[in-house]
Amino acid sequence: MRHATSAPPTRLTTARLRPLALAALAMALCGPAPATLAQDAGSWPRGTVRVIVPFPASGATDLVARVIAQRVSQDTGQQLVIDNKPGAGGTIGAGEAAKAAPDGNTLLFTTSSTHAISPHLMPKLAYRADRDFTPIAHAADAASILLVTPSLPAKTVQELISHAKAHPGQLNYATSGNGTIVHLNSLAFAAQAGVQLTHVPYKGTAQSITDLAAGQVHLLFDSIPTGLPHVTSGRLRALAVTGEQRSALAPNLPTLAESGLPGYASVTWFGVYGPAGMKPELVSRINQAFNQALQNPEVVASLARQGVDAAKPQTAAQFAAMVQADSARWARVIKDNRIALD
Repeated sequence: MRHATSAPPTRLTTARLRPLALAALAMALCGPAPATLAQDAGSWPRGTVRVIVPFPASGATDLVARVIAQRVSQDTGQQLVIDNKPGAGGTIGAGEAAKAAPDGNTLLFTTSSTHAISPHLMPKLAYRADRDFTPIAHAADAASILLVTPSLPAKTVQELISHAKAHPGQLNYATSGNGTIVHLNSLAFAAQAGVQLTHVPYKGTAQSITDLAAGQVHLLFDSIPTGLPHVTSGRLRALAVTGEQRSALAPNLPTLAESGLPGYASVTWFGVYGPAGMKPELVSRINQAFNQALQNPEVVASLARQGVDAAKPQTAAQFAAMVQADSARWARVIKDNRIALD
């Protein structure tokens, strides 16, 4: 039987250890790394991420969320799963997201409805938009299109304003209900244009489009993808869009600001939130992941086909500031017009 060398085992073993093995031994002696180390280092995602969309499947917000989440999944190698939780104008799903753990495994993909409008219409919400969430990323914007009935003798915004001033209170505007972005856009337009219009709320877009084409109502702020086909067919006339820039889907249509209402700009924004209390490093990592996805040409093109503009890269702080300004604007409109929900 062969015998081991007479050299001291401890000295011989240490001499033969490679630096990498020595480092591993040191780590083992120090014990396991804290569970939060990966999060503190900005590692995200660490498994499947649930993305709550507080609106119905196949709706505008759901479609936008799926395009972006798919790209983030591809970029990170981890699955982002959309979980639709509709109801009460998005506030049910938003409230559920606010109660989740702030570990990045549950996110909220929502719109201005839940964070800039509903808080001023529904004082008894199950959440505080300014306290119970962590703003993470600005995802996209969707402008609206100003449509009028073809029987109206107005082919420009200025002609519409002149006609409305000549017939105060006689022009009816359709909306999808009290307190909706359609309603608020109309009120902001009337206030800046200095005209009196009569509100006719509907439960949905389909009936309002039919009545608009028939001349029973006179104007409507609709989504661009929904309204444009009716313009192309000649059923309706389009005068302008509400965004700061012209829409790629209707490049010949001016903005309202270009049409004589300087400073008028209104979009439905889409954004990503987490529960309150998320660590800054984690927020930064998720923000970077979404910003990267939003610069992907395929994502930009896919959103554009839906009439949606991918947001330019912003920090979480910049997104929060934008939401705060938007919320303050709609708060004034709601208060000035004493809007109450049905």
